[in-house]
Amino acid sequence: MGASEYYRQASLRIGGSNWLFRLLIGAVVAVAASCATSPTGEKVEGLQTENVIIVVIDGIRYSETWGAVPGIIPNMSTDLLHRGTFCRNFRNDGYTYTNSGHAAITTGVNQPIDNYGDELPANPSLFQQWLKQKGRPTTAAWIISSKDKLDILGNTLRPDWKDQFLPSLNCGVSGPGSGYRADSLTLVEVMKVLTTHRPNLLLINFMEPDGYAHAGNWDYYLRGIARSDRYVKQLWDFLEKDAHYKGKTTMLITTDHGRHLDSVKNGWIDHGDDCEGCQHISLLALGPDFRRDAIVETKYSLVDISATVSRMLDFEMDSTVLVPLVDTVVVDLAMDTTLTAFRKDSIRLEVKMDTTALKGNVMKDLFSRKALKQMGL
Repeated sequence: MGASEYYRQASLRIGGSNWLFRLLIGAVVAVAASCATSPTGEKVEGLQTENVIIVVIDGIRYSETWGAVPGIIPNMSTDLLHRGTFCRNFRNDGYTYTNSGHAAITTGVNQPIDNYGDELPANPSLFQQWLKQKGRPTTAAWIISSKDKLDILGNTLRPDWKDQFLPSLNCGVSGPGSGYRADSLTLVEVMKVLTTHRPNLLLINFMEPDGYAHAGNWDYYLRGIARSDRYVKQLWDFLEKDAHYKGKTTMLITTDHGRHLDSVKNGWIDHGDDCEGCQHISLLALGPDFRRDAIVETKYSLVDISATVSRMLDFEMDSTVLVPLVDTVVVDLAMDTTLTAFRKDSIRLEVKMDTTALKGNVMKDLFSRKALKQMGL
């Protein structure tokens, strides 16, 4: 069993004791608050980006996408690449499941988290922190997802942030528990929100590649990837023509995790460990402040997205975060001397809340020289 699988199962077992999890968070939140960095108020002058859209194409493996270009992603690998920067060595170096991968994007923290939508992230999202610091209404930030369970991304278990500064949600058929929605319908909802509410910050999830892969349908898995490629192109074309978004919008296209290598377990059907197929993912960055027609070899990961977005939109993520750690502890049993020959050690699981520095970094290699100078990087 890989580390990711072990931590996931442990998280699922312990996550049910929600009162314990909340108690542990409450015990350290005062420390986190005392260490957190407040916004400086300094503005990054000169950047053209005013809006950021993060598109997550759920569960696509590198070998079927950027490892076989143009293949079934001709729009991203040709036309869109010429307009932006591709990060070839992009990783999910944490927990390669849907909810953990998405939470790494939105909080900047690799956290083992229940994958069924029953557990909120331990830390506030970039949506909450942007809404608070900018004083914007809830309709200025959105999460629009084909998977209903991803409504968890809008909130946190952390008491000083829970139920505050929440983004607008449009997840699944009609919210949590309603089931997954076809990606074509999610795109319709995205276009409605963009034209009606004009949000500055938006995360989109397209789920069909992951859903059909889990169903063991190879042809529909590939079809889901090809459709997502078209949806991304359609979305970018709209942003480039719309007067509100044209010339001042960044779009980051990535995935939450890959899939097993063919030689690992049941191959492309599943994911969840630290094999190369699960961890090696991709990032295509489009926008007025990025380099054009460029390929970056520097290693970056999902937790770097929030650090990069916060720098571009002039707000700060908390510099101190809470990370749930599930550890095994060996306990010597007190045995009667008559049973010494049968003495054993016992293993128990402990959840510890670690207060640690935020690990994400600004992805400097994506930016043009002019933008780097304007950001002081």
